[in-house]
Amino acid sequence: MATASARLTNRHRGLSRPAAPPAPARVATDGEKVARGVGAVSILGVGLIHLLDVVGKFHETAYLGVLYVALMAGCVVAARHLVLVGDRRSWLLAGGLAGATLLAYALSRTVGLPAATDDIGNWAEPLGLASLFVEGVVVALSAEMLARLRPSA
Repeated sequence: MATASARLTNRHRGLSRPAAPPAPARVATDGEKVARGVGAVSILGVGLIHLLDVVGKFHETAYLGVLYVALMAGCVVAARHLVLVGDRRSWLLAGGLAGATLLAYALSRTVGLPAATDDIGNWAEPLGLASLFVEGVVVALSAEMLARLRPSA
């Protein structure tokens, strides 16, 4: 009669158990976790501010409405990546989106954008000021985190 251990042995030769998942390269500190949360909420704030203005942009200049929708989608992707991964690519994406949006705002208020010169000189628009503040926070936070997460030489 077979013993209990003989009945419980794995008779599938050549199959091995799955390997344990690799350990993370480094463990995120509490400060990094907080920064990732603040960055994610801030970049979502950029998307929200543009959501509040997107309908008007479609009526004024259609390509700006499309760019707003692309920005909003990018903000959601960047926030998700910051929360779930939080590596250099996450901060580059968030900081790049916010920096590009800051640049586009400055261009729209100085020389204007193609087929959209109505906002030249309109620096005091409330949504624009809110957007500048939140984008500035994301750019500054991204710069700090990219400096902290610099690969060691």
